[in-house]
Amino acid sequence: VPLQAFGGGLVQPGGSLRLSCAASGSAFSIVHMGWYRQAPGAQRELVARITSDCGANYADSVKGRATISRDNAKNTVYLQMNSLKPEDTAVYYCGALIRVRGSCSYYWGQGTLVTVSS
Repeated sequence: VPLQAFGGGLVQPGGSLRLSCAASGSAFSIVHMGWYRQAPGAQRELVARITSDCGANYADSVKGRATISRDNAKNTVYLQMNSLKPEDTAVYYCGALIRVRGSCSYYWGQGTLVTVSS
């Protein structure tokens, strides 16, 4: 199931951005979908994730600054991030646990670079 990510770019500290990720195709259901990020020299970490019934969890580092949402009809998840900090700079990846014909697999989208800098 292809995942396509949109958004990212250069943002000034204190600014905002919205990332979106869409799953395309048919005959699948999304168990949960979210955003991860990987800064240079660091491991990939969860930023935020949302389940099929809209349960969400966030990394402590973004709580209060990030909101994840999803449009089930469009198989799309959105991540709104506000009050961005330089330490939010990373490549952001969309990931989803998807059930296809009774089997679950994890899918990744292409990364999108977010740079927070003045």
